Amino acid sequence: MKVISTNLANPTSIVWQGQEVTTGIYKKPSLKPILLGKEGVLSDEVSDKKVHGGTFKACYLFSELHYTYWEKQYPDLEWDYGMFGENLTISNLDESKIHVGDIYKLGQAIVEITQPREPCFKLAYKFGTIEIIEQFIHYGYSGTYVRILEEGLVKVGDTLKLVKKAKNSISTKDLFELIFAKNKNQELLQKVIDNEALPLKKRHKLKTFITP
Repeated sequence: MKVISTNLANPTSIVWQGQEVTTGIYKKPSLKPILLGKEGVLSDEVSDKKVHGGTFKACYLFSELHYTYWEKQYPDLEWDYGMFGENLTISNLDESKIHVGDIYKLGQAIVEITQPREPCFKLAYKFGTIEIIEQFIHYGYSGTYVRILEEGLVKVGDTLKLVKKAKNSISTKDLFELIFAKNKNQELLQKVIDNEALPLKKRHKLKTFITP
């Protein structure tokens, strides 16, 4: 897996349901290396820090593999890497093969796989339709957030190399499907509620779905 594009955003104002909102989803390819910091990517806009950025969402990775699919669904949009708000576009990243808690070397940084991206209204605004949210969930390949264990620069051409495999964990894709499933798989829930690669709030929420 290699870095295809490094992407950064400036703050952009949009109007959603009559309210002016600032967002950092409009990321564009950067010609320079980017610095992965413990709380986020240096010089990248993170507007709503309640749901973006921070320790467990310091950097968002999305797979180049999925661009072809989405370009066919939305051929009239202007396409470039960073379209999904990702900081890093990665070749051959397969969410069914990366696991929550896996540790990778990424450029000069060391990162840990944390949680999938859950789509919100800002993605709907960018794509011009609320339907993208359900489509994104149904497609099942969400990209992944990472925690930064060691800060460092990342540039185009750098590789994502597995350093340590998580034990008794589940894939990012399985977690994404679990989050949105009406009937949640109890075995998978047991595997994630004590996984410290997930924030405590997320684990507590998932724990409420465990049946006695």
